[in-house]
Amino acid sequence: MKIKFCGAAREVTGSAHLLTLDNGYKILLDCGLYQGHSSDYKSFNENWLFDPAEIDCLVLSHAHIDHSGRLPKIVKDGFKGNIISTHATRSLCAIMLLDSAHIQEKDAEFYNTRILPKKRKKGKDVSYREPLYTKDDVEVTMDRFVGYPYNQWFRINEDVEVLFKDAGHILGSASVTLRIRENGETKMFGFTGDVGRPNRPILRDPQRMPEVDYLICESTYGGKDHEAPPAEMDHFLRIIKETCVERKGKLIIPAFSVGRTQEIVYMLDQLETAGKLPKIPVYVDSPLAVNATMIFGTHPECYDKQLHEYLLIDDNPFGFNSLTYVRKVEVSKSLNNRTEPCIIISSSGMMNAGRVKHHLFNSIDQDKNTLLIVGYCSPETPGGKLRSGAEEIRLFGEMKPVRARIEIMDSFSAHADRNELLDFVEHQKGKLKTLFLVHGTIERQEKFRDMLNENGFGDVQIPQLGESIKLD
Repeated sequence: MKIKFCGAAREVTGSAHLLTLDNGYKILLDCGLYQGHSSDYKSFNENWLFDPAEIDCLVLSHAHIDHSGRLPKIVKDGFKGNIISTHATRSLCAIMLLDSAHIQEKDAEFYNTRILPKKRKKGKDVSYREPLYTKDDVEVTMDRFVGYPYNQWFRINEDVEVLFKDAGHILGSASVTLRIRENGETKMFGFTGDVGRPNRPILRDPQRMPEVDYLICESTYGGKDHEAPPAEMDHFLRIIKETCVERKGKLIIPAFSVGRTQEIVYMLDQLETAGKLPKIPVYVDSPLAVNATMIFGTHPECYDKQLHEYLLIDDNPFGFNSLTYVRKVEVSKSLNNRTEPCIIISSSGMMNAGRVKHHLFNSIDQDKNTLLIVGYCSPETPGGKLRSGAEEIRLFGEMKPVRARIEIMDSFSAHADRNELLDFVEHQKGKLKTLFLVHGTIERQEKFRDMLNENGFGDVQIPQLGESIKLD
């Protein structure tokens, strides 16, 4: 068999890995959308490094768009097999892919009505832009999903069995283990998906995978350590008090609608229950986050022991008196005109789309406000530039000075850090032949590779996009 790396190779987005068995059976692991504006990946989302019609089965690790976001595109382009996932992943994809389609449609509409006429007026020969996929394509795609539980081997064809183990990353996230029979031998192939962190709120800790011969491993934070609780909770509360109580400002928290938003809300709920949260309004300004939070409530099988115990004293861990979930755009816009202290949690996490850009535009130039970055941001996005210390930033065509405080708390990340990743794969050393690092920048991958080598791992490779490797 051979593996071809079709996305998230030396990059932190666009996950897709093609496994081709000796009998020609093709399994695609993930089908993610590239998120960002790098010129190298300008056409990534529109093109394939394989023929979609030749893929027999697609196994999805979790619902984040950089892992699932091209599913409607691949179905549209000829894929006719099943999409295999956990039950919770299917539930989340139902809303996340619709949201993604809405963005594709709006982006195409904006380009065709606002940008294209200006280019044609200048004499440029440009064509109308089509959305990558539409809401109708999503509806067809969801019919292809087949859900399975954790910790149960199931067969996708006569030679291949699959096992999902809880990856502890987001609701429904899973590592994928394939038990493959080829030429009279049984080979074990593993894909970590995105690995979560132990002792995090809401979700269970990541479960170790079975020992495998070959492993594809994420490396998002392969060169970094995270802050640990209780320092994290104290740090978070200090930022809230300094911004909203002492400076009377707004605390803007750009957060991914699925996972990160629910974790932040749960922490605020705990602070409110303990009587520590200042009496200030809190807004979750994201329709997708509102829908996702409802889905979190329908999948308690994914909760950790701590949350189950917390439910005994608070039957709604994602709601408290001063919390408002915002759906209507008119209410969202009104938040920009309010001057009283508040906390606004809004998507997107990288600040390159969504309602948070408007909050950023109206708050970034006031020194009483704070922008709290709680996760990875691609370098070319507004979030990435602010993480790097930008003194001004372009928003909606206008340069805005950065006067608000910029705080960073990577401890909120749903990705394991280097030591947590090492612990997750430590037991693989005995059987493992080759470990492939994906879903990380080359700098962090190289640091993590060195760390793995120092800890007894032999063949650790960092594949390039499009590279195919024959597996013994």
